[in-house]
Amino acid sequence: MEGSAAQSAVPGSFAAVVCAAGASSRMRGPKKEYRPLDGVSDGSGRPLTVLGAAVSAFAAFPCIGTIVITVPALPEIGEAAAREALPEALFSPSPGGKGPGILFVPGGRTRRESVHHALSLLAAYHPDYALIHDGARPWIGASLIGRIIEAVRQYRAVIPLLPLTETPKETEPPAGGGAEGMAGGAAVLIRRHLRRANVGGAQTPQAFAFPEILRAHEKAAERECAEGFEYTDDAEVWGEFCGPVAAIPGDPGNKKITFPEDLA
Repeated sequence: MEGSAAQSAVPGSFAAVVCAAGASSRMRGPKKEYRPLDGVSDGSGRPLTVLGAAVSAFAAFPCIGTIVITVPALPEIGEAAAREALPEALFSPSPGGKGPGILFVPGGRTRRESVHHALSLLAAYHPDYALIHDGARPWIGASLIGRIIEAVRQYRAVIPLLPLTETPKETEPPAGGGAEGMAGGAAVLIRRHLRRANVGGAQTPQAFAFPEILRAHEKAAERECAEGFEYTDDAEVWGEFCGPVAAIPGDPGNKKITFPEDLA
């Protein structure tokens, strides 16, 4: 990690949410966040796990005082398993001072619900800003975290965005076709030909002013309950209830693990 970015003094208090409450059903085996990264040690001789790498990246920033990890509600893969997947050093103060507080919270039915649980827990700590990250993105670099921290102070809502290399198309099922579309292996019709220069792929961490993102999630929960609506990420929640979201260049190396081959 780039130490200069991690050591920079940044005004305002920060917290991080690391999302690891999913079941990893597409990994066909052990939960992906608890799997080891090949050839990487956590500093004590144990293999560094996917979750351990993600959490350690945020723990390296002195301005991040609290890290909340969302975990499955199932006991066998819940808090105890998440703790075991983290380097022991994360629970010990550093020689020069105090490390971040590591907290755990059971997730909800959806990722949005899980984030809402974490933000509600963080309310007692009164951070100015919250960074929300996928626990399945272990290769997050200090440079990107540092740029996100700087940008959220200016814009109050910011995400990393990668340019697309392929031309995107908006699709819809044909008349009489199944609603599952291409995800189910069916043919679809192209509805709109989108301009590649105007769209991008969202990454995490996504960062927001804390009081506003908590209130936005409260409103999102109300809409979900009333309409059955489902949000895709936290930027969408902010965009609906708070206003515009800024984007900075993402990092191609900040990949998300979804399938077993992604660990190769």
